[in-house]
Amino acid sequence: MMGKRYSVLPGFGLTLGYTWLYLSVIVLIPLGGLVWRALDLTWSDFWRLATTERALASYRLTFGAALAAALTNAVFGTLLAWVLVRYEFPGRRLLDALVDFPFALPTAVAGLTFASLFSETGWLGRYLVPLGIKGAYTPLGVVIVLTFVSLPFVVRTLQPVVENLEREVEEAAATLGAGRWRTFFSIIAPTLLPTIITGFALAFARAIGEYGSVVFISGNLPFQTEIAPFLIVMRLEEYDYAGATALAAVLLMASFGLLAVINALELWANRFHSPSS
Repeated sequence: MMGKRYSVLPGFGLTLGYTWLYLSVIVLIPLGGLVWRALDLTWSDFWRLATTERALASYRLTFGAALAAALTNAVFGTLLAWVLVRYEFPGRRLLDALVDFPFALPTAVAGLTFASLFSETGWLGRYLVPLGIKGAYTPLGVVIVLTFVSLPFVVRTLQPVVENLEREVEEAAATLGAGRWRTFFSIIAPTLLPTIITGFALAFARAIGEYGSVVFISGNLPFQTEIAPFLIVMRLEEYDYAGATALAAVLLMASFGLLAVINALELWANRFHSPSS
């Protein structure tokens, strides 16, 4: 009879219990409290509070700007990850360290910095504004700061996958006569696609919830540059807890919907990449 295997780590029951306790305190209980508060509203009251003209305008800007920022990072973040992994050049380590800068920089500082840069008298704004490109107090400014804060999620998600790509497969394809574009679309792109989708989802989710940097560069103009998180804060400052709860519930449902869609896309991408497909 074989003896029990010794494990340095605690058993499954203890670790699973701790996992559920931690997730409950950090995630489930706060979200459950929000849902419970939302259930106090009647459906007609919830619909009225969640679909005001001001709320709808904030949804359009929030989700539209987050989508634009995530798509931008999905393209250029992938290129940046590829360059950092595949090429050696002076300053590569510095560039790699700068990718994490949005993590360390307070979001309020980022918002003030971009607002100063793109204002009419800023270093960049003085040249861009005469050309009709206004980066401060416009939806474009919101997209810019959301792109900044969500960039590391794409790059750091992709880097390990790019590092583990087998170059022998690319060399074999080249030996068999495949050109660079054929190798990219047949070998590299299918391998990176699931990870790109994951990075896109992380960047999109991060951008939806961003607040600190946006409030400084957007100007918070109702119906124009006001995001949903800022409108929630405004409702709380007005002691309109029902309105704030309705808006927060909409963002929560959108986040769960986004999670479901992204998981479905990842499953599709994995099947697309699997050899049996």
